[in-house]
Parts: sequence; C-alpha cells; structure tokens
Amino acid sequence: MAASQSDLLQLKNLGAASVNILHAIGINSYDDLKAVGPVNAYRRIKARGINVSKVMLYALQGALTDTHWNDLAPDLKAKLVEEAERESEATPG
Repeated sequence: MAASQSDLLQLKNLGAASVNILHAIGINSYDDLKAVGPVNAYRRIKARGINVSKVMLYALQGALTDTHWNDLAPDLKAKLVEEAERESEATPG
C-alpha cells in the first residue's frame, strides 16, 4: 500500500484535487504537510500560480487538526491569513 499516496486523501477537507495540488508543490504525505505547515504550503501553492482561495489555507490547517475548515475559530482563520499575507509580502519577487 502506498501510504504516502493515500494518507492525504484520508485527511479531513482534502479531496483528489487538493491532493493533486499538494503533490505539485512536493507535499506527498501528512508528515510532509505537518513539516511544511499550512501557511507555507499555501504560499507555495500561490507561488506556483495555482488559483486557490483562503479556504485552501483553512482546509490545510483543518487537515492537520482533523477539523472541518468551517469549524475553525474565526480568530485562528484571521491569524492564518495574516501570517500568509505577511510572509508573502516578505518574499522577494
């Protein structure tokens, strides 16, 4: 069994399209996602020119905590967006 191929699909909020996007940025397992973190994964996705909304950021966080993205606390969502925007502003280019 290809655990690294299937474990992302088992995570809450992630379907085939999201997993394909994660594979495109080099995230192939739960451990990869955990190591990179939701904010950096989201930044990598945006840097590749893949058009995703902030819901993808929330979905990645929720995937790590086994929480539906819509059930994340509003202050956590705001913090994630702030981090993603702050980091992207600091990124050259």
